[in-house]
Amino acid sequence: MPPKKKKSIGSVYYDKRRDNFIAQYYEFSYEKNKVVKRQKSFPTRKEAEDYLDCIMCQMENPIYIKDNGIPLIEIMKTNAKRKHDSNVISDSQYSRITKTINLISTSNVSHKKVDELSTEEIQGYLNSLKHYSNSYLKKIFEQFTNAFLYAKNKGYITQNPMTEVFKPKSNKKTKKVRALNIKEQQDFTNLLLKLDVKDENYKNIFLIQMYMGLRIGEVLALSKKDVNTDINFIRINKTLTTDGDGKVIMGDTTKTYAGNRILPIPKRIRMCVIEQLKIAENNDNGMLFLSPKGNYVDSRNVNRKLKKILETNFNITDISTHSLRHTYATRCNEAHMNLGALKDMVGHTDISTTLNTYVDLTEEYKQNESDKLEEYYLEKGFFDDGITL
Repeated sequence: MPPKKKKSIGSVYYDKRRDNFIAQYYEFSYEKNKVVKRQKSFPTRKEAEDYLDCIMCQMENPIYIKDNGIPLIEIMKTNAKRKHDSNVISDSQYSRITKTINLISTSNVSHKKVDELSTEEIQGYLNSLKHYSNSYLKKIFEQFTNAFLYAKNKGYITQNPMTEVFKPKSNKKTKKVRALNIKEQQDFTNLLLKLDVKDENYKNIFLIQMYMGLRIGEVLALSKKDVNTDINFIRINKTLTTDGDGKVIMGDTTKTYAGNRILPIPKRIRMCVIEQLKIAENNDNGMLFLSPKGNYVDSRNVNRKLKKILETNFNITDISTHSLRHTYATRCNEAHMNLGALKDMVGHTDISTTLNTYVDLTEEYKQNESDKLEEYYLEKGFFDDGITL
């Protein structure tokens, strides 16, 4: 049995024989019902020390924390990992949070001890990020808020500096995702239908998004078993995402619980879905879409190709793959689809998200609706007194 002190703390030392640095610590193994030694090697002392900081934080080792303190970034990592391990957040959410934490880790502030950081330092760092979008600033602010709340609850700090920190407003103008109008959608659809899938291997991705309203990650995660052309439906139950290093991975779930849904295949693109099933017949992993090298398709490549097609053929420069989902929701609204049904079709948990985020009213649609009001006034003899507007 190792000495009592060593059960509580870890250490980093240089191994001359291996020419690397060892991070060593002790923990209780429930499987073996005893304290066991753990160690991991690293090429540099800094990497070994960072790893030990992270492990001690995760283990909530009181002696180590008292003697060494905890860097803010390690609390952020630990908090995210705890949520992920407890299934509070999904793989895709954990991946997105990890990307945010990785950005924060490039700052000097993130490596300071959590009990040494002041409100002014935190505010200064956040204010330096105003070149990012408001949505990204919100994600960064949330990580700071959650980390200091966790530190306060654990007793690592006596006062929470975030109580007086303001979330800065971005210098960037918020860009509203727009939908294709009717003519643009018709022209783009006609072009895609004329293209051979051998010449444009993403054509069916664009069509499925535009006529079924799927998120790009949901389309790229489709497998052959998710498609049933006999009873004409596609099942959506997962999504492709990227990990903290930008590698494309398969998420276990959709973005939200409402994202799990079964959708009818529209008649207009039924043959395109069948065409894609035939193409995917020889895919060993059962995926409906694969890259030319047989890997998962990177949504960034799909987005670049879409932009190139639209700019080259129609001089359209402000559309992304997300705009195709937006286009679907907008057409549904213009067709007076029941709002509850629309919410379910696009996989939202809240109808306000559908209306506020994904539904545009095109100028043509607004003019037509306005004309209906004019016709109503005339029908009721509203302008019989000769007054015209």
